[in-house]
Amino acid sequence: MPKNKDALSRYRWLDERLRNKRSAKPTLEALIAYVSDKMGVEVSTRTIQKDIQDMRQDPELNYMAPIIYDRASKTYRYADDNYSISQLPIEEADLQGLEIAIGILEQFRSLPVVQQFEDAILKIAASLKINRENLQHQGLIKFARTSQYKGAEHIPEIVDAIKKLEVIRIAYQSFDRDEPKEYRVEPYHLREYQHRFYLIGKSLQNTGDGLRTFALDRIVKLWPTMQNFDEKNFDDASYFQHAIGITVHDGEPEQVLLAFTPRQAKYIKSQPIHASQKVIKDSEKECQIALNVVINHELIMTLLSYGSNVKVLKPASLTDKMKEEAGNMLANYK
Repeated sequence: MPKNKDALSRYRWLDERLRNKRSAKPTLEALIAYVSDKMGVEVSTRTIQKDIQDMRQDPELNYMAPIIYDRASKTYRYADDNYSISQLPIEEADLQGLEIAIGILEQFRSLPVVQQFEDAILKIAASLKINRENLQHQGLIKFARTSQYKGAEHIPEIVDAIKKLEVIRIAYQSFDRDEPKEYRVEPYHLREYQHRFYLIGKSLQNTGDGLRTFALDRIVKLWPTMQNFDEKNFDDASYFQHAIGITVHDGEPEQVLLAFTPRQAKYIKSQPIHASQKVIKDSEKECQIALNVVINHELIMTLLSYGSNVKVLKPASLTDKMKEEAGNMLANYK
């Protein structure tokens, strides 16, 4: 049975006390007092006795700690003065777990919060590489990712402006313009989608609520304005509740009914397209799935990615759009 977090903490404190050469060798009472003080709770005699036994013999822990009890002095010590549970060799399963963790961290390497620990991550990665080269299985896991998030350098300033309720000025180069356009924006929220970060805020140039989405990789320059705005009640969970992706329209969400092939349905059921997804019908011929979402570009691109494995049953407007896209695709091959 896996050890709980408290047990692992007690092993660590026992190990620390047994390795302490500046203090007298500890009695059982001294070990109990030391661990209790470190844990902040009273630890029983029976618990410490069992911990010592587990550290010595438990095959799951695999510490095999050489703890010796001296009957004459009634004290405990390590038979090997250089022993420590923290110096155990890393096994293959541990290396695979580290590979996954480091791979995930490297995806977000350009983020400021990760950059604070970049040196530590690089040290662990270097150590992992050395250990990995000593084992047979290499290249067990690969992450499909870009080397960094373009525009991530703007995140600290934007986060600071969101906290301070400060208007920012940005030069924004959209794909459909030849030159950047300047906006004054009340920044509300940062969001990541498909390896890009987006800022959601109120454009002061627009009428109405003025909510707009700006891709950080299209921001050419950003300036503070030292101008504050009143706090707005922006709830990102509600705002994106009915959206797939980053685009949110003013329209109401619609009931979207899709028919998937049985094979494709297995993947869709294991990894839902949207939180509102419900299975309406599941047979040997097809699986019908309903979504309650706004019709946006990201939804259409997602459905197109399934090719002939999906058919839009309703609404009619989305069916017509999919027919149009399919026709355009077919025309490219004539």
